[in-house]
Amino acid sequence: MEENLEELELEQQDIRLGKYMTFSVGNDVFGIELKYVNEIIQMQPVAPIPEVEHFIKGLINLRGKIIPVIDVADRFGKEAFTYNDRTCIIVVEVHGVEVGLIIENIAEVVSIDEEDILPPPNNNRGAAQSKFIRGIGKIGDSVKLLLDPVKLLSDDALDFLDRQENDEEE
Repeated sequence: MEENLEELELEQQDIRLGKYMTFSVGNDVFGIELKYVNEIIQMQPVAPIPEVEHFIKGLINLRGKIIPVIDVADRFGKEAFTYNDRTCIIVVEVHGVEVGLIIENIAEVVSIDEEDILPPPNNNRGAAQSKFIRGIGKIGDSVKLLLDPVKLLSDDALDFLDRQENDEEE
């Protein structure tokens, strides 16, 4: 029985390999590896937190679990958008920490072979989103900017998450 469970887990990992959830932020289309995505939920009320980075919009209660949420457009320094019925939260897990990413809308799930992923551009102009890019995925005639969720949640955001985990343990 235990062997079957391990085989099933490996199969599920294989199914997600090379697959990306794509979504739009402004005019750009981004992708995040499916292996990081736990679920996608509708936008819901967010409880604000005082004295945190501007892109951390607050906390949501997801079936009894408190999850911080980040507005991806705000994190990238893009113009704010009005939340509507297409706005949703992608719940991702990075290093055992769950975080919600508020995005304008989901595009699709696509498969991108590793050989179709180019290294990220070396951008000296300092575009906020560039430091979060893992690579550029080529799909036919289009390109998707593939996010590195570890980089996206690092810096001040991850420090905040670490502090929250420590507070919960006390």
